[in-house]
Amino acid sequence: MRLALYCSHRSCTPARSVKAISIATTALHRLQYYLRPPNHWTPAFLFERGKQNWIDEATGMIDDHHTLSSSSKDPDQLSEVFRRADWIDVSIGLWRFGLERQAVRAIRAAFPDAGFHWRLITLSAKRLLSYPCDPLPMLNR
Repeated sequence: MRLALYCSHRSCTPARSVKAISIATTALHRLQYYLRPPNHWTPAFLFERGKQNWIDEATGMIDDHHTLSSSSKDPDQLSEVFRRADWIDVSIGLWRFGLERQAVRAIRAAFPDAGFHWRLITLSAKRLLSYPCDPLPMLNR
């Protein structure tokens, strides 16, 4: 939910994009870690729900959201908005990409992370000990 709210603050998106954000953040973004590769089943998931026109957007959002650099030259493209929202969330608002600090605080207060960030830290520390040359494999350039 935090990602969808950060996205909605980042740009005025039409209703179709808000729904695409909701689908990506709930079903596709979090489940990708359990069902690999996510973009293998994402088109089928959307097709079954009659959302074929969302496939390119949703798969782009999933592919690009862990990139360090911009996913697009257009900062209003949905994949870039989603990428920035994910970084706002994972950094607990340290990187805000112009979003007001008070907005981040309000969203975090309304939707606490329930241990998500602590889990990221512990998993990253374990990974660093096991794979010091590749501590964060989910990151892309």
